[in-house]
Amino acid sequence: MTTTEQKLRRLPATASVADIRSVVDADGGIVIEGLLTADQVARFNADIDDDLAALAPGGTHTDEIAKEFHGANTKRLTNLVSRSAVFREEIIDNNLVHKLCDDIFHPESGTYWMTTAQVIEIGPGNHAQMLHRDLENWFPFVGMGPAGPEVILNFLIALTDFTEENGATRVIPGSNHWPDFEDRGNPAQTVPAVMKAGDALFFSGKTVHGGGANVTTDEYRRAVGFAFNPGYLVGEEAYPFLVDRSVVETLSPRVQGLLGFRSQYPTGSPGLWMVNYQELADYLGLESGR
Repeated sequence: MTTTEQKLRRLPATASVADIRSVVDADGGIVIEGLLTADQVARFNADIDDDLAALAPGGTHTDEIAKEFHGANTKRLTNLVSRSAVFREEIIDNNLVHKLCDDIFHPESGTYWMTTAQVIEIGPGNHAQMLHRDLENWFPFVGMGPAGPEVILNFLIALTDFTEENGATRVIPGSNHWPDFEDRGNPAQTVPAVMKAGDALFFSGKTVHGGGANVTTDEYRRAVGFAFNPGYLVGEEAYPFLVDRSVVETLSPRVQGLLGFRSQYPTGSPGLWMVNYQELADYLGLESGR
């Protein structure tokens, strides 16, 4: 079992995919230092500052448990692809992001796309989020436990410094190997993902985690979280109904695929998300490259 003496292991963004992967396979997550530059963080924050300022804190979901999960003094800004050129052209088109997802998803499921992306800003006084595993969105995989496939990979990039006091995400290293995935552990088993702005927490959907409590009176902990799932699963956000065609045409083919503007080809399938059994991008008239 996890002890409070444990810490999340860390590697620089220049580390090899194999080295990062070995830590994630063992611990369920890792801090990748310097995934974004200070300039990228500043430009992305500038892109979303106004929209985030206009957003009221607290969940809007009608389900009370979901509202509690979202946080009373937490803001969640979605549809980032439409809001930020930095996000769509630099962050989700980052080579290391794709190399890691290729390495994990391709042998097992063939293709992947983006399930959700949101800026999450935890304000002063917000309570700790309930512990959970991200794969719970697709509940049958909970019963499969650690032997089940990887159905979601998550990147959480700090846009402000993460401290234990301002709500750094809490993680239970090794919980990706627990035999019972209905066991979410308890707060005493968690460790904080302390990060500088630009660092990223990269973790498996099998790993128990949750946003930390912000016990400060004046600090706001801001992050951008985005996650990927295999092409045979439906994501959280319906990007083809959110992103304008004019924006789509400026994106690389791999980002178009992440957002659902190209067909999916999971292992063993001749194709999903198609039109008359043909590639969706051809039907939409998208170029093969920029």
